[in-house]
This record gives sequence, C-alpha cells and structure tokens, in this order.
Amino acid sequence: MRQRRISRREFLKQATSTAVGTLGFPYLVSSSAMGKAHRVAAGDRIVIGVIGVGGRGRAVMQSFLELSDAQVVAVCDVNKERCQLAKRMVDEKYNKKVCRTYHDFSELLSRPDIDAVLIASPVFWHVIMATEAAKQGKDMYMEKPVGLSFAEAKILRQTIHRYGRVFQFGTQQRSGRNFRFACELARNGRLGKVHTIRVGVPAGDFNKKFPQKPVPQGLDYQAWLGPAQWSPFTEAILNGWTHELISLYSLGFISAWGVHHLDIAQWGNGTELTGPTEIEGKAVFPDEGVLDCAKRWEVNLRYPDSAAIHFTDNTKNRQGVRFEGEKGWVHVNRQGISASPESLLKETMGPDEIHLPVSDNHSKNLLDCMRTRQQTVAPVDAAVRSDTLCQLSDIAVRLGRSLKWNPEKEEFIDDAQAGRMLTRPMRSPWHL
Repeated sequence: MRQRRISRREFLKQATSTAVGTLGFPYLVSSSAMGKAHRVAAGDRIVIGVIGVGGRGRAVMQSFLELSDAQVVAVCDVNKERCQLAKRMVDEKYNKKVCRTYHDFSELLSRPDIDAVLIASPVFWHVIMATEAAKQGKDMYMEKPVGLSFAEAKILRQTIHRYGRVFQFGTQQRSGRNFRFACELARNGRLGKVHTIRVGVPAGDFNKKFPQKPVPQGLDYQAWLGPAQWSPFTEAILNGWTHELISLYSLGFISAWGVHHLDIAQWGNGTELTGPTEIEGKAVFPDEGVLDCAKRWEVNLRYPDSAAIHFTDNTKNRQGVRFEGEKGWVHVNRQGISASPESLLKETMGPDEIHLPVSDNHSKNLLDCMRTRQQTVAPVDAAVRSDTLCQLSDIAVRLGRSLKWNPEKEEFIDDAQAGRMLTRPMRSPWHL
C-alpha cells in the first residue's frame, strides 16, 4: 500500500511546471515542501489532509475550513459515500474542485505538499496513522482516544518526540474558557486543598440490537478493520458512535467520553504529566449482543500527593468534572460552570499565580503552534497520561480488583495479568 515518496527536487520541478495529480488537481507548494519543515512562515497558508471523514471527522474538518490560514486539499476514507460528501464540503467552501479523494491513507501522507493531517479514523487506526504521519514529516490533530492499548500510546509519544512533530490531541475542552478557569481555581488554592475530583460521563446506548448483515456497497470493510481483529459486519459500524461500544474496536465510553473529562481532572489536579498509584473499580457489562463494553462503572484513582478521582458513568456522578476542596467546589461541563460559593466565579488570577495555556480555538491552536514549533494546548505527553487513566480504569473494572501502578515506570506493580492487558494484538500484517 506504500507509495514511493517523491523527492523534494522532483516535487519542486513538478510544481514549477504546474504538474497535476492523476485526477488533474494541482498540488500546492507548502512551506515544508519548500524546505521549511520545522517552521511555517507567518504568512503561509497551511495545507491540510484529512483521514477519516465520518461525522466527527467532518465536524473537525469544518473547523479548519473556517480558518483563512489553512487549506484542506485531500480527504481519505474507505467509505466512498463519506469520502465524496467530505470532498463536496471542501469544494463548495473554496468554490472550486480542489479536493482529492483517497482510499489509502499512505498515499495521502506521501504528498509532499501537505503540512498537517487531521486523523479522525476509528480509534484502532489512530496510532498506525499518526506514527506514519510523523515519519512523513506531518504535524497533526489526532482525535481521541489515543489508541486501543497503553502500549500503542507509548509508541505514539516516542515517535512524535523523535520526529519533532507538533501534535494536537482532540480533547478540545482545553480550548474552552470555563474548563481552563475551573482548573485554575483548583490549582491556585481558591477551593482550599482539593481532596476529591468527581468525573461523570455518558455510558452510551446499549438498547439497540445489531445482527450480522452483508457489507454495504461503497464500504471496504477489510480496509476499515485494518489492524482490528476480524468480526462479521453489523450496522453498528456505521451507526454514529456505536462501534465505540464494541470491545474489539474501543474501550467503550470509559475512553471515548472518559478521556475528555479525565483530561480536565488531570489538568486541574496538576497531575497531567504523571498518574495514579492505585486503581480499583467495578462495572456492569451487557449480558448479550455485539455491544459488549462496560455500560455502568465506578472507578477510584488515587494519587500519593494529589486529589483522588472518582470516575463513573453519569448515573452516579453528574456529567462533567467537579473539583471539591475544603473551602468550596466548582463543577464544569460543556453546558456551563457552577460553584459554591458563587463568588468563586468572579475570581481573577494574579500575575504570580498559575495560568494555564490559553486557546479559544483548538484547530487554530495547532496552526499557531506549527508556526512557532511550541507545544499545543493538548500536547502528546498530557494526551498519553490522560488516556492512560482510561486504560487503567478499563483494566481495573475487567479484573474487578485493586491494582497498583508505578506512574514513573508506567507499569503495574507485581501483577503480570494486568500487565498483559496493557498490550493488544494487531491483525496481520499490521504492526507498530
């Protein structure tokens, strides 16, 4: 599936003669193609390709289409209908047919004119695509969660650092003022000593049944599966977020939703570059059907010198993140922010206090950081640590017992069974 890379000399020769691709669309001369791989000039438009254009992929793609200093030039999906829909969105935005479509993500990544990619494929593809993008010199916005296993997350982190790429994780709540403010209240002592952080997330809809069906026309199911273990096709694959509730493809909403609010919990706890030392949890799993991830859960994550995190589905904890301290509490979610006492919401942080990175547009933050080569508001190190909480929670509820974790070595302590669950096999020939 790998396409021969075009050398810089070949590309520049093609560009100056207005060479076109196989479908007749001209490549753009990007900053990286002109020899500026480590910095994009302030006036240059950043050229973007999109891999995975389902509902979420198109939504994030739209945010890039709205930015004047970016241009989307390519979309890739193994679902022809979705690919064509995304192409129409791009062409209509620019009022010309500039967008190329791809079935094979490696062909998109081999384009020397593309500076950055948005990766919004199913989660089990994330790390394969992201590591290949890094090796091809692309910066990236990668949707959450990180991957299917902790082992994948470690490889992603190592690769991003090795190749010096700018990485934005799809935990866009970090670009929300209310979330940042709640975390600053917690970290600057406005709540007193924070002792508990309560996290609640949706669990997903497990009521609908999905029997085996023929693969629909236009979907390359083998390519969709890729590294995932084979299973018969069901309509859950194309039904919004539903495939995230199948354990072959995801950890369920423990990670698909959990990583958003656990990331904010880590940010406000001051633990975004470390992790808990003890995890215990329990869960209820479906009795039958293809949707087999946890549908109800309760997990406690304990830290030696920081607040404990109580993580549940939202039948127990209210949806969002609640920081509880000796002097008050603050609760934040996408609907708003509340606090007790209410006067906390009028607080301002002094110049010598902790001020977290400011971003009001997650996609724009990536572009800005591509120009400065600074870390984004959701960099890879914090992404892996937040995602690890989801991995640890899932392992704890499946084993149903307390686990000890070494956050420095990033390994379980004296627990071979739990340790084996940090890795998931990939279907041949895929590997990392």
